[in-house]
Amino acid sequence: MNNRHQNWASIFSLLLWVMISTTIFIAFVPPAVALEYNKEILISADFSGRDLRDSSFTKANLRYSNFSNSNLTGVSFFAANLESAKLQKANLTNATLDSARLIKTDLTNAILEGAFAANAKFDGAIIDGADFTDVLLRRDEQNKLCKVAKGTNPVTGRDTRDTLYCP
Repeated sequence: MNNRHQNWASIFSLLLWVMISTTIFIAFVPPAVALEYNKEILISADFSGRDLRDSSFTKANLRYSNFSNSNLTGVSFFAANLESAKLQKANLTNATLDSARLIKTDLTNAILEGAFAANAKFDGAIIDGADFTDVLLRRDEQNKLCKVAKGTNPVTGRDTRDTLYCP
């Protein structure tokens, strides 16, 4: 009988140790690690639904890539080719889009708040419901975007035309 109780006590102790160790491990899981994809050729890559905060895609070829529903906060797309990329519902808050090619890019319901997009090209971009609050744009690109701007961002509740200061 005594040996039986010892076995159960050992099993219980082991289970308790596993539960506590797992809880401590989960509590100390580090946040997403910023990744570097600089100058990479990533045509048609699937980054959808990922947490890519503070990652860098400087001068990367991302044509036809999918970043839908991704957290791209603080990401650098400096001089990246995002032609025909999917960025629906992506969070691009404080992203660097300077000199990026966003030609025919789908930015439906994306949040670009505070992004730096000087010298970015948005020819043919879909921006329905996109939030451009405090985005630094060239005047000619802003005018181009105002011609097609419509919708309200479902997360921020802001009208696309209002965030672009369209007349």
